[in-house]
Amino acid sequence: MAKPFPAIFICLLLFVAPSLCAQDKAGDNDDVIRVATDLVDVPVAVTDAKGTPIKNIRAANFVIYEDGVKQTVAEFTSAAAPFEVALLLDTSGSARNDLPLIRNAAASFISSLRPGDRVAVVGFSMSSGSPGRVPIVEILSPLTSDRKALSSALSKLNTSAGTPYYDGMEEIADKVFGGAEKAEFRGRRAVVALTDAVDSTSVGNFAVVREKLEAKGLISYFVRLDTREYFEENLLGDCEAAMRFSTAQIRRYYRTLKGTPSMEKASVFCQLGDFERLAVSKKLYQIADSEMQDLAKRSGGKVFNTSDLSDARRAFQEVAAEIGTKFTLGYYPTNESRDGKYRKIKVELKGLPPGSQVRAREGYTAPTN
Repeated sequence: MAKPFPAIFICLLLFVAPSLCAQDKAGDNDDVIRVATDLVDVPVAVTDAKGTPIKNIRAANFVIYEDGVKQTVAEFTSAAAPFEVALLLDTSGSARNDLPLIRNAAASFISSLRPGDRVAVVGFSMSSGSPGRVPIVEILSPLTSDRKALSSALSKLNTSAGTPYYDGMEEIADKVFGGAEKAEFRGRRAVVALTDAVDSTSVGNFAVVREKLEAKGLISYFVRLDTREYFEENLLGDCEAAMRFSTAQIRRYYRTLKGTPSMEKASVFCQLGDFERLAVSKKLYQIADSEMQDLAKRSGGKVFNTSDLSDARRAFQEVAAEIGTKFTLGYYPTNESRDGKYRKIKVELKGLPPGSQVRAREGYTAPTN
């Protein structure tokens, strides 16, 4: 026959047990928070050998690797799920002469999206304050599925004498997507930018833009405007009459060269001859193209080239078509270290016809807290 527990032991057990239960409950809550935070979303687009989107896909058709280690697909969102899109419209440079074309192309893009998709409209304009007017970013509409409100926002689109492109992308990350992410849009948020991406007046820089977009998990799509010929036609000759580089642009060019001359020389446009002006222009457009490709590739997006603004409608239709066929995978990393390091993602296909291809997010930065 078992001996009865001492009374003092029973008292201690009654005292400690509630505390233990409370700790277990807190631990459970911590686990829930950790799991929700650590879920990694991977947007993917899948095409057949001819480049046609494949729509009938299941989670079993994907294999995910993080830094070479196989992961388990925990969530799968079909292409029918809605998207949130921030539409950035660059109305600087040569685009200032074609504002109606930009409005019409943007309106066509919005009408091509699905009823449940939400869109924000962001543009550039000139400040109205003193001492002088400067290019600024305008959020013309927050994220909404109200097509009338979006049409009204497009009617308010203005032009700009400069290109605060980096600042525009930052404001999209900080303000358009600044609030809490809704569950139905996890891994299904994108930036669609109509631009040449040649920044001239931003306070921010590309490194910060990339960090913020990646932290939000935003897919980057670009409808690339080819404005180089127009710009260079107005760049040469009398420096007082020519189209000028901004100080920031000239400095950006010289920073890419070895044996950088003094910043004083680099900031004076009229000290540049025609040959050097063309060299600066070429490098700035190369930088812009490289940055667009980098953002698109790392996020699982794409750059759609256009011949001119009249071709933008076609490019926008292609963006809308891809958004409508985009799947989202989710996994909980086997590497639970919260070390703030960048981790590479690789997605492979299985059980699909030969020649099928996948384009996916290429990585993310692990949390640190």
